[in-house]
Amino acid sequence: MSTLMLATKLYIPPVRPRAVLRPRLIERLNEGLSLGCKLTLISAPAGSGKTTLLSEWIAALVAAPSPLAPLPEGEGKMEGVRGKMEGVRVAWLSLDEGDSDPARFLTYLIAALQTAAPGVGEGALAALQAPQPPPAEAILTAVLNDLAPLPGRLILALDDYHAIDAPAVDQALAFLLQNLPPGLHLVLASREDPPLPLARLRARGQLSELRAADLRFSQEEAAQFLSRVMGLNLSPAEVAALEARTEGWIAGLHLAALSMQGRTDTAAFIEAFSGSHRFVLDYLLEEVLQRQPAGMQEFLLRTAILGRLCGPLCDALLPSSPARGQETLAWLERANLFIVPLDNERRWYRYHHLFGELLRQRLQQQLPGDIAELHTRASAWYEANGLELEALHHATAAGDVARAERLIEGRGMPLQFRGGAVPILNWLATLPAAVLDAHPVLWITYASALLMIGQVVGVAEKADAAELAMQNAAPDERTRDLIGRIASIRVTVAVTQHRPEEILAQAQRALEHLNPANVPVRASITWAVGYARHLRGERVAARLAYIEALAICESIGHHLIAMMAAIGLAAMALGDNQLHQAEQTYRRALELAGDPPPPPACGAHLGLAQLYYEWNDLDKAQEHVLLAAPLARRIETTDRWVACELFLARLKLTHGDATGAAILLAAAEQTAREHNYAQELPQIAAVQTLLHVQRGDLTAAARAADTHPLPLSRARVLLAQGDAAGALTILAAYRQEVEARGWADQRLQAMILQAVAWQAHGERDKALHLLVEALALAEPEGFVRAFVDEGAPMAQLLVQAAARGIAPTYSTRLLAAFAAEPPPQAVGARSQPLIDPLSERELEVLRLIAQGLSNQEIGARLFLALDTVKGHNRHIFDKLQVQRRTEAVARARALGLV
Repeated sequence: MSTLMLATKLYIPPVRPRAVLRPRLIERLNEGLSLGCKLTLISAPAGSGKTTLLSEWIAALVAAPSPLAPLPEGEGKMEGVRGKMEGVRVAWLSLDEGDSDPARFLTYLIAALQTAAPGVGEGALAALQAPQPPPAEAILTAVLNDLAPLPGRLILALDDYHAIDAPAVDQALAFLLQNLPPGLHLVLASREDPPLPLARLRARGQLSELRAADLRFSQEEAAQFLSRVMGLNLSPAEVAALEARTEGWIAGLHLAALSMQGRTDTAAFIEAFSGSHRFVLDYLLEEVLQRQPAGMQEFLLRTAILGRLCGPLCDALLPSSPARGQETLAWLERANLFIVPLDNERRWYRYHHLFGELLRQRLQQQLPGDIAELHTRASAWYEANGLELEALHHATAAGDVARAERLIEGRGMPLQFRGGAVPILNWLATLPAAVLDAHPVLWITYASALLMIGQVVGVAEKADAAELAMQNAAPDERTRDLIGRIASIRVTVAVTQHRPEEILAQAQRALEHLNPANVPVRASITWAVGYARHLRGERVAARLAYIEALAICESIGHHLIAMMAAIGLAAMALGDNQLHQAEQTYRRALELAGDPPPPPACGAHLGLAQLYYEWNDLDKAQEHVLLAAPLARRIETTDRWVACELFLARLKLTHGDATGAAILLAAAEQTAREHNYAQELPQIAAVQTLLHVQRGDLTAAARAADTHPLPLSRARVLLAQGDAAGALTILAAYRQEVEARGWADQRLQAMILQAVAWQAHGERDKALHLLVEALALAEPEGFVRAFVDEGAPMAQLLVQAAARGIAPTYSTRLLAAFAAEPPPQAVGARSQPLIDPLSERELEVLRLIAQGLSNQEIGARLFLALDTVKGHNRHIFDKLQVQRRTEAVARARALGLV
């Protein structure tokens, strides 16, 4: 379920009649385009005319001769360029505080782009409506791929970027900026510089910028504004004095002109005010308001709480006003009274930001007791018109907790699952515990919203608080459902910690209490039961739970859990040695994931990597693990990133790169121990055992094999030590165990290793007999690496099998795979161990960090701007999966990078 969007946020503000033309600034903006800059930044305080200039420039770009069209050779310079701008398209987005929610920001961003390029980002937009949207970079990658082939130029204008207060949105915009296709140009208008790599862009000639000094009216422009726009007849000396008093500040000139209309003593008025902008504003606002009729003053003050105004909404705030809201808005526009139209039909408006701020201050001073009621009326109007996020904003501003609670609960799906997680969390963080205790569902919402943004820390405490607050609640149907929702939150936390017993206990409680109509949550609980059974090795029970969850989720369109259930089923097929069935199911999971895929889709790619590895298609195996890795890195609490590192280590070992494998294994073990991913440690030890055996360090191999119950690893060490009898004893017991549990994959591995052990024990016939059984099991599904990874002893057995006519085609194919194996890498060879390797410059910066140099010292040493050094730091920390300098140095040393 999605929320409605305000279409007015996507409208390019129309050019005002009789506006002062500013060709010198338009030329500066055009120059930035002609030079191929990525970003145009208009950064200046409120009231500087940023939005007006931007809308005038866009209108000129679309309708007027373009300075960017190519000239015939030898014909003039920039000012003589002729021709139309062909194929130019403009996407506009007016931002507000609510757009600090990354999902909401991206949704509006794509909607804006679609106004200029229909169809762009359709898949990404659909993915954003999922309960767990993909990461911003995945969304933007899909959008950029859609934009790249488009012909012509597309300008994306983001107005009021200063309203954004979210590092996640800043990072998303930085990613967009870094990867802009050639035809896309980004324009930002802001009261302050955004936290983007401006210094780097400036140094590379990729930034065009206008600032407060550029936007100030010259004396000539001030004269045009005061006479043509405001209808004042002032002498050149008076214009000069007024321009000097306001320092060309457009908002100040505008307020002064409104105050002077109808006055005869203009010279005395101009002398009456001076000082800071704030002083001038307070003085002029008082002048402007006092000159308005009482009814108009009331309208201005009471509607000041609104970010956007339309007639019916204003009528809802002033139900007893004799004037219609739409008529009043039209009159305000005609009077140039700081109101900005947001569409060509003149239905929606907003106050000039600075004017609105001043009106709200005056409202707080004069009518503080009416503010809550005004917000409540606005909330009711927005709710009635399907704009739930805006309704929530005004409900929280009114302090109406009950209304906010009801709006968050929504109709069918809570608001935190539809782009509202960040504003909900921001509001909840302001509420005292006593208020939350009085509304336990808000504690549950708090925990749920934290999980929505990928944060597990603090979730359990919120769930505990909810349960404590409900101790004395009446045992009715709603209370039971809330208890079920608390349990479902605990299930999610237990899943991230791979605790099967806790998952099953909380799942049982959730299913007992959840309302039967709460199908999406019940389906996700069913999946979690399957995952818990999977962790416990109860494969039949796990498969049944996954099948049930998949069927339910596909029927209700809950694609995320459906995808995760499909991944679980594919893993079950893989465990049953049904490789082709597993491949089909993993592919089905990726279809359910959509494009771009959500982070949990990493499991499907990792499963396909394992399949292709077994089929000896190592290039495809690496392709899929590299698709899995960036998705895995986006999940805060998952061990899948370690699984990716471990798989890459196995690949390196297969390619003969023992040193590279050792470095990756060290990194994987360090990460697993730091994050308490205990379930990954046995698999790490198993690959470490293979590495040590390959290197001939049998003492280290034995130590690794003994750290966990690893019968196959222990058997390999014993074989390497020449103790075939000991290996056979271990393998016989293990094979009996896995056959009893129905673990077909482990049974096949045990049989293959038993054949090698009997060969080493001098029992060739027993070895061949076991090999015949293993080949019969493996051939239909095309196993390769299960045999080839056992090395020369298995190759000898296969030669004998082929000589006796045993599975001749399959044996020949396996022997061909042996022949293609690379020799082991020489000891001492080095390779960079990271999935996303550090660049040469990043390595250089990392080494200086390790030497203890500060960012400023690094910049001086490498001749880099401070922002550039900080940017390298961010990339280094991201690739090393650390948060601080000390962690980066420790990780780099563990990986052998410094």
